Parts: sequence; C-alpha cells; structure tokens
Amino acid sequence: MGNRLSKIYTRTGDDGTTGLGDGSRVAKDSARVTAYGTVDEANCAIGLVLACELPDDVRHLLVAVQHQLFDLGGELCIPGHAAIHDADIQRLEDQLDAFNADLPPLKDFILPGGGMAAAHCHLARTICRRAERETVTLSHHDAVRPQAIRYLNRLSDLLFVLSRVLARASGHGEVIWNHERRKA
Repeated sequence: MGNRLSKIYTRTGDDGTTGLGDGSRVAKDSARVTAYGTVDEANCAIGLVLACELPDDVRHLLVAVQHQLFDLGGELCIPGHAAIHDADIQRLEDQLDAFNADLPPLKDFILPGGGMAAAHCHLARTICRRAERETVTLSHHDAVRPQAIRYLNRLSDLLFVLSRVLARASGHGEVIWNHERRKA
C-alpha cells in the first residue's frame, strides 16, 4: 500500500472544502461529510468501549464492528461505492438476537449508566443514532444505499443490548428510569 499518510497536512482544506474518495471536492459541512464524519465519531466511541474491561465475545464483536464502520465511512466518502452488504446486517441481527436472548424483558426505560463500559456503550449508541439520522439526511440529496442506513439502525440496537449486557457483567446493573419520582 505504501506510505499513504506520509504528510498529515496538505493545506488543501484551508478553503473549507475536503476531498472525497473519488477525488471530487465538497464543502466540509456538506451532508456527505457530516454523515461519514459521524460514522467515524461512532467508531471512536466504540474505541472507548473497547478501552474498558469487556467479556471476550463482546470485545471480538466490537472490533469487527469497528472494521465495518471504517468500511461504511468509505462507502459514504466515495459516491457509488458499496462496502456494507445484506450479510453484514444479518450478522448484526444474529448477534443482537444472541445477546438479547439471555436478558430479561424490558419493563421500564433504562438510563445511560451501569458502569464505565455500559455508559460508553450507551454513548456509542447515541452517536450511532445520529450517524443514522445524518445518513438519512444525505439520502434526501444524494444516492445512499439502503444497506448503509439499515446497518446503522441495527448497530444502534445492538449497542443498546450490549449496554445491558455490560451493565450486568460489571455488577453495576442497569439504571432504571424512575417515572414515579414526581408523584410523591
């Protein structure tokens, strides 16, 4: 591959534009840059989860997800490129079902918390939801493959389930929203 990043600054973005993967230039605040930038932010948030103590199965899954998010960022950065496929979404669904199977059914809303790993996972979930919203916004202006949006939707669901798993694994437990607190 060579030295692709031998020089970090190029000064080409000093005018408020950035280069896409196909060589074209767009404004740094374009919907496309916002979408793939937020996918990158979600990937970084998953990196925070990975910096915590985790069960091995969760760690392996999240490392694989990080690679797929990098692929998805590339898909969004290169108009017309396909990197996320139906099989990737199916793998997320299979993992989601497997992790959710051992959890008790939800009766109340859960507040973000439940230990460091779970709290970071909740943060990653919310960033992933924002990436999904921004990718939908991009789809109103430019072609976006439906797999990109579906992947982000499933990933945020998976991160929610993993937050529950991690809260329980840490011994902190889930933080249940007390909707009765104001009725006293």
